[in-house]
Amino acid sequence: MRACILAAAVLMSACSQPADTLYTNAVIWTGTGAEASALAVTGDRISWVGDADGAPAAGEIVDLNGAFVIPGFIDNHVHLLMGGMQLASVDLRDADSPEEFARRIGEFAAGLEPGRWILGGSWDHERWGGKLPGADWIDAATPNNPVFVQRLDAHMAVANSLALELAGLTAETPDVEGGEIVRLANGSPAGVLKDEAMNLVFSVIPDPSPQEFREALDRAQAHAFSLGVTQVHDVGTYGGFQDLEVYRAAHAESALSLRIYSIVAISGWERIARLVEKEGTGDSVLRWGGVKGFVDGSLGSTTAWFYDPYLDTPQTTGLTVTPLGELATDIAGADSAGLQLAIHAIGDRANDWLLDVFAGLPFRDRLPPRIEHAQHLSDAAIARFAELGVVPSMQPYHAVDDGRWAENRIGRERAERTYAFRSLLDAGAPLTFGSDWTVAPLNPLLGIHAAVTRATIDGANPDGWIPSQKIAVEDALRAYTVANAEAGGQADQLGTLQEGKLADFVVLGEDIRSIPAELIKDVGVLRTVIGGVEVFSLPEEAHAL
Repeated sequence: MRACILAAAVLMSACSQPADTLYTNAVIWTGTGAEASALAVTGDRISWVGDADGAPAAGEIVDLNGAFVIPGFIDNHVHLLMGGMQLASVDLRDADSPEEFARRIGEFAAGLEPGRWILGGSWDHERWGGKLPGADWIDAATPNNPVFVQRLDAHMAVANSLALELAGLTAETPDVEGGEIVRLANGSPAGVLKDEAMNLVFSVIPDPSPQEFREALDRAQAHAFSLGVTQVHDVGTYGGFQDLEVYRAAHAESALSLRIYSIVAISGWERIARLVEKEGTGDSVLRWGGVKGFVDGSLGSTTAWFYDPYLDTPQTTGLTVTPLGELATDIAGADSAGLQLAIHAIGDRANDWLLDVFAGLPFRDRLPPRIEHAQHLSDAAIARFAELGVVPSMQPYHAVDDGRWAENRIGRERAERTYAFRSLLDAGAPLTFGSDWTVAPLNPLLGIHAAVTRATIDGANPDGWIPSQKIAVEDALRAYTVANAEAGGQADQLGTLQEGKLADFVVLGEDIRSIPAELIKDVGVLRTVIGGVEVFSLPEEAHAL
């Protein structure tokens, strides 16, 4: 009889007529503690889950040949349109020398018409020893194209001289509160701009056209599906509202398949509150009602806000990118409107400041407040996440990326509380995971591998950087599925594979719980299903590759 008892949202019972599709011969991690070997889909819902022997009849039967099935991956923090744009731009992520950095930009520029901006990039100066790039590195190769390519953390970028000229930056340009203009000895801009100073160039870059936005969205969706990502919490690229309008337009034309929770800039909280009052918070495909703000910058740009100075830049403890009084006022206003708070904090001082602000609010919203990244924590902060019900919205790939050089910047003692996955779980905090794409790769399996092994990407820490903070595979799976659905207010619809829930699931080539942890990053996605529709399928001949 269990197969007959379906949620009210399911219009068709497995007992009254066959399911649309039965997926069988699988190892199914449901996220509930129970396992199964088959599941049935009717319409956009799961209509039955259990042992294959008791499966209902179905119009189509899909034999998964022993593959591993999990709920669809939910990514808690992406810059989706930026990612879609980057997929068509110059890729500097693994450029490992100044010469390679310049060569790639020059080669990309050679294929562009004069005047076309070169953006994106995602470079990492730590790959060539930590020296910041400058306009002089790329001017000769880009005389006709303005360049403004960002470090992978998006907290600093380098411009060529043409871009600096278009932005009107000179030695007389004053410093910017919440940012930094890196200068030559004579005071002229060297090319690198940090945090709020980047807006001096962003302000003169033309917005993409509607067609360019749609193409970026299409690229981003296809990329997500190939990696098993069925929903993202998008924290914006173009101020938040412009992103949301791109998604609304695509959804109105039935061109949106990826589920998106669009979180907009907190400075516009009154505008999004009016939208919520007028139209609600959207539907199961496109939702809104969250706001994002910034306390500080990033570790890689030495702009994360700490109590103590950086070891390699002792003249600074980082900075706050938003005036704290202004940010506290916006947080209180957004909370009073019932909006979900998702606030960026990296350094230990930034996290403590934000937890103090959260502690003084009634949290009228029905969704828990979040700290985006929560990277470097004080001892007291770790316990306060659980006490206050604050979500640590974390991105585990950062640990194996930053772990190559972080101790040179903050020392071992502070590093022990960096990306403190195990400590937060042990304290009872509602840990969630994502990627911060394009800052890090979108692939959730790379994130799970990072959380489980903490093996840095340079191979220098095969047993794990700060190994005491490793977590189990199932903990990481929950952080990418169940916990993200809860943090986004959709636990009744998503996050687990149960009868009556939306049929979002991923088929993996291996059971990642039973293989050596170091192999998790190489496991392939065979199928991605959203709302019962197969949006990605690896060709059969590629399954064994």
